[in-house]
Amino acid sequence: MGKAEYRRALVSSHSAKLVAGYVYADSGEGESTTDMVFAGNDFVAENGRILSETEPFGDRPAFAEIDVDFIAYERSKLYNYGYKREAGYEEIPFVTDDSVLLLTRGYPKTPFVPEDEGELGSRAELILKMQAAGLKKRIEHTGAKKAVVGLSGGLDSTLALLVTVRAMKEAGRDMSDILGVTMPCFGTTERTLSNTVKLARALKITLKKIDISRSAERHLKDIGHPLDVYDAAYENAQARERTQVLMDVANSVGGLVVGTGDLSELALGWATYNGDHMSMYGVNASVPKTLVRYLVAHVAKKEVGRLKSVLRAVLDTPVSPELLPAENGEIAQKTEEIVGPYVLHDFFLYCFVRLGFSPRKIFAVAVKTFDGDFSPKTILRWLTVFVRRFFTQQFKRSCLPDGVKIGSVALSPRGDWRMPSDARAALWLAELEELEKTVN
Repeated sequence: MGKAEYRRALVSSHSAKLVAGYVYADSGEGESTTDMVFAGNDFVAENGRILSETEPFGDRPAFAEIDVDFIAYERSKLYNYGYKREAGYEEIPFVTDDSVLLLTRGYPKTPFVPEDEGELGSRAELILKMQAAGLKKRIEHTGAKKAVVGLSGGLDSTLALLVTVRAMKEAGRDMSDILGVTMPCFGTTERTLSNTVKLARALKITLKKIDISRSAERHLKDIGHPLDVYDAAYENAQARERTQVLMDVANSVGGLVVGTGDLSELALGWATYNGDHMSMYGVNASVPKTLVRYLVAHVAKKEVGRLKSVLRAVLDTPVSPELLPAENGEIAQKTEEIVGPYVLHDFFLYCFVRLGFSPRKIFAVAVKTFDGDFSPKTILRWLTVFVRRFFTQQFKRSCLPDGVKIGSVALSPRGDWRMPSDARAALWLAELEELEKTVN
């Protein structure tokens, strides 16, 4: 008894140690001798992950595809291949025709969020603790008197505020040392403004309202930009004004500006350069949008009363930068209608950065994974947007502020992702163009 759990851990850890595929075929029914009874407990593992296994005495085989491209990608980051000659390894070459591969293994739709329901709560708590620990250290190191957070009533700023509250509690600081700043402008709706006020009251932080409409309007007039032309300059003027206000407020109170932008936005470049792209410490820098939503939902599930209510309201609010005038009091600019569904972009990001998949491979896996949710044509459309934006927006990631790393995918230029700002996407886009010829 207990050998199956030990065997499972052994196979998993050994495949991770070797950065390899590991196939374990156990003796099965009918192979008992003397004191032993064999259970036919088979495993297929890949770099620490069990892809397939059979129950003891289940009398069936385990099968799965081991992704040799991914294994090679992982090894290229860890090993110098010259070691094989000195160690006397025997190389056995083989070739496979992956054009006829029948893909049976599954991939999670939200790879940044644990699949196991039992893991969700503990993983969320660990992530929140990591974010709060990083911010607490930075606040103590800088001697900041206040933590300044720009509040929009949306998901990202809500998570940043929840993390800031935890950090200040850990530091033994009063909630009044958190200064939330809401900056309504041309596109702000009553819905998001109300979320902000209710959130600040529920968490008992200090809230400051600074309407930037007049200053943004004056700035646009100063540079000769028409107020009825809703282009990049119109939108970015507001985003940069908000950042300037936050920085100046922080200076005036001896504070530190807590960044709210998330990993998905960094991947797509969905941020204004030297606007919301900048802060003094980014707590959400390696938290993708799908995980942001889950973390806020996790806190809402645990809370009661006013805080629970306002967190549910935030979760129900469409994601938007609110930089275009509202239409009949409603949000006019919905991010996912412009750049695409975040559930797809986070999937693409994980496959591209963590697994090293080519565009063709990402597409094939996505079509299988999202069958019934998105058509192949829709997936190809947003994958093309992802690849194009990921390459062209690297210059924003090259000068990111410090932030907490909480997962295996991060885009910090100081550690995980060292990519030239002028890298070209031509090869990737050419592969997608070939795919487009075969997709209806």
